[in-house]
Amino acid sequence: MQTVVIVVHLMIVLAMIGLVLLQRSEGGALGIGGGGGFMSNRGSGNALTRATAILAAAFFVTSLLLSVLAGLSQRPTTVIPAQTGPSAPSPGAPTPLGTGGGVLDQLQRNQPAAPAAPGAPAAPAAPAAPSGPEVPRSQ
Repeated sequence: MQTVVIVVHLMIVLAMIGLVLLQRSEGGALGIGGGGGFMSNRGSGNALTRATAILAAAFFVTSLLLSVLAGLSQRPTTVIPAQTGPSAPSPGAPTPLGTGGGVLDQLQRNQPAAPAAPGAPAAPAAPAAPSGPEVPRSQ
């Protein structure tokens, strides 16, 4: 249905563009378009004006119909997901305010556990981040 209305809408648009271009210019702002043409008598001007008004009304109706059809085809959505009960937040999800979910708490949770017992294999240490730009030293 929507495709049919779009095709009719485009045909109305093209016809209206053609009718507007056929009409005689009455402003004469640039001094062009005032002379005689193949449709220069007053009766044909009224017919073109009336046809343009009818096409404009049809354009308005098809535009409203397209907007109504577009609104009917959409499902209501929400940006807030519905939660059925309390659950533990996922690691990347933000936590609500006041629950200890600040940046420092997240960093403390990501710290490695206490040092391993003596004799246990040690975990590889992460490389230290440079404190500033490194300047080569001359020897």
